[in-house]
Amino acid sequence: MVEKIVKTEKEWQQKLTPEQFQVCRQAGTEQPFSGKFNNFKEKGTFVCVCCGSPLFNSETKFDSGTGWPSFFDPISDQSIELNDDWSMLMRRVEVKCAKCDAHLGHVFDDGPPPTQQRYCMNSLSLDFKKKEGTENS
Repeated sequence: MVEKIVKTEKEWQQKLTPEQFQVCRQAGTEQPFSGKFNNFKEKGTFVCVCCGSPLFNSETKFDSGTGWPSFFDPISDQSIELNDDWSMLMRRVEVKCAKCDAHLGHVFDDGPPPTQQRYCMNSLSLDFKKKEGTENS
């Protein structure tokens, strides 16, 4: 089990931009095709913007055409938590950071092999750590 980071709403508001707070702490969604990581191609690791926990490797990122950065596999099953989400009057599966409970996005069963999963994430919930020793174009 992952050791949780617990902060008050006020502490999260001081750490995050208003847009990040709305997505990460209030389960919001950024507009499609608006996020900085939608067409992002650099090599490295996508981490939680709230706590820095590693979430997705760039090697698992793919173009889903949905307007949000999409991945077919998390770094580990322990890096995320999945919860039922009925907020849109239908069942979706919410993806949260296992370490700080930040809302990241949702996972769907229409992704590519080998997992057939599409982890549809909000750019606002992610930060990026460039892989050392790589030249990116």
